[in-house]
Parts: sequence; C-alpha cells; structure tokens
Amino acid sequence: MAHSLSAKKRVRQNDRQRTLNRARKSMLKTNTKHFLKALEDSNVEKAQTEYKVLVKKLDKVACTSTLHKNTASRIKSRMAKRLNSLKTKGGATSAS
Repeated sequence: MAHSLSAKKRVRQNDRQRTLNRARKSMLKTNTKHFLKALEDSNVEKAQTEYKVLVKKLDKVACTSTLHKNTASRIKSRMAKRLNSLKTKGGATSAS
C-alpha cells in the first residue's frame, strides 16, 4: 500500500487511466467484431461503413497513450486488406 501522498495520488490516477484504457480497448474490439461480421455476411456496403467507423475510432484512440500509432496503423491496414479482398470477390462474381 502506498504511504506518501504522491504515491497515493499515482494510485488514484492509475485506476482512472486503467478504467479509460479498458473502455477504449473494449470499444475497439466491439467495432472490430461488427466489421468482421459484415465481412462474414459478404455485405460490402455495411463493411465499408463499419470500416469507416473503425478507422475513426482507431485514430482517436491512437491519439491517446492507450494504443500506439503504429499498432493502429497496422490494424487499419489489415482490415483494409480484408475489405478490398471482399470487394474484388464481389466484383468478380457480379461480372461473371
């Protein structure tokens, strides 16, 4: 247990930050699941809107110290790759 005033304050601050970080990461996981669900359903329009929402949330969280900018960028790149593969699959089936 912390004894000094500054140590007690750090404990309070860490609790607050942990709560915020957990909420932000949970929100990202939820948005990612929504995007992946749209991909599974092969719904290109919904996947595009979910991707936009996900990118916006990733950029917001990357501004804080919750998620590193490169991590957010890597996630965006991987999700964009999945979205583009769905688009090309959909385009190939409709052209046939």
